[in-house]
Amino acid sequence: MKALILVGGYGTRLRPLTLTVPKPLIEFGNRPMILHQVEALAAAGVTDIVLAVNYRPEVMVATLKKYEAEYGVNITFSVEEEPLGTAGPLKLAEEILKKDDSPFFVLNSDVICEYPFAELAAFHTAHGGAGTIVATKVDEPSKYGVIVHDISTPNLIDRFVEKPKEFVGNRINAGIYILNPSVIDLIEAKPTSIEKETFPQLVEKRSLYSFDLEGYWMDVGQPKDFLAGSALYLAALTKKKSAKLASLTEEYVNVGNVMVDATAKIGKGAKIGPNVVIGPNVVVGEGARIVGSVIMANSIIKEHALVKNTIVGWNSEVGRWARLEGFTVLADDVKVKDEIYVNGGKVLPHKTISANVEKESIIM
Repeated sequence: MKALILVGGYGTRLRPLTLTVPKPLIEFGNRPMILHQVEALAAAGVTDIVLAVNYRPEVMVATLKKYEAEYGVNITFSVEEEPLGTAGPLKLAEEILKKDDSPFFVLNSDVICEYPFAELAAFHTAHGGAGTIVATKVDEPSKYGVIVHDISTPNLIDRFVEKPKEFVGNRINAGIYILNPSVIDLIEAKPTSIEKETFPQLVEKRSLYSFDLEGYWMDVGQPKDFLAGSALYLAALTKKKSAKLASLTEEYVNVGNVMVDATAKIGKGAKIGPNVVIGPNVVVGEGARIVGSVIMANSIIKEHALVKNTIVGWNSEVGRWARLEGFTVLADDVKVKDEIYVNGGKVLPHKTISANVEKESIIM
C-alpha cells in the first residue's frame, strides 16, 4: 500500500519552534511527529510513503532515511514549486500513488490520533466506494464543516455543511483519508482543495463514505493545541498502562500522565504533572513545579521555577523562581533570567528575557 503525508511549508502556526526545526521533526511525546505516522503506516502494510513539501526537504532527508531502514518503507519527497493546496499534491505524486490499483492513505502531518489504518483499509474495501474520510465527533459542530450522511445507506456521505447554525450532525473531517487511484483523475495539476473541489465530486457520484474514529484526535499545528494534544496522548498511554510513562510511585510525580526521558535529571522536591513531557537530558532543579507543559531536549528548569501551560524549546534555560504560563513558547536556546514572569510570550531563538512579559506578545 501507499500513503501521502501533507507536510506543507513553513510551519508558521507552530512558530517559533519551526524557525530552527522543520515541523515534522518537532518532538511530540519525545518522538518526532512524523515518526508516529510512519510507524503506524508501516504497521498497516504501507511500503511507499510520499511527503508532500514545499519548504526545505533537505533538512529532513537524513532522519527519514534512518526510518526507511528501520521500518522497511520507501520515503520520497514530492516538492511543490508553489503551494498546491490539499489536492494538488496528490496529482504531483501521481506516478507513485497510481503505480498499482491499491488504494492509498492521505493524512495531514499535524494530526495526532491512534491511526486505525488497517481497520480503515478493510472498511474502505468492503463498501466499494472511491473514497473514505475518517470522521471524528466534536462537541460544538457549529465551528466546523460537518459531514451529513445519506439516510438510506450507512456511512455514505450526502453533503457537507459549513459551520451549521442548526444541528445537522456532529462528525467532522479528521484530516485522514483512503482513496482509490481513480480519484487522482478528478484533480487538476494546480492549487486545488480536496475538501471543496474533489470531495463534492465524489459525493455527487455517491462514492464517498466516512469512517468513525475511536479515541482521541487533535490537530497539533499550533502551540495551544500541541499542549492539548500532548495531554490526550498521555491519557491514552495511561489507559494502556504504557511503560513510557513515569510511575506514580516516583517522588516527583505530583499527578499522573507524566513522561520523563530516562536521561533527564529531576531535583529533590520537584513536582511534575499532570500532563507533562520531559525530554532527553533535561535538568529540573529542586522545588521546581511543572504543569501541562512540554520541556524539550537539553533544557534546564532551575530551582523553584513554575512552568505551566508552556512549551520550553531545546537548549533553553528557565531561571530560579521564574514563572512561565499562558501558553508561552520558548524557541531554541532561550534564557529566562531569575524571578522573571512570562505570560503568553512567544520567544524567538537565542534570546534572553530579563524583564517581565505580562501579556501575549512576540519577543524578537
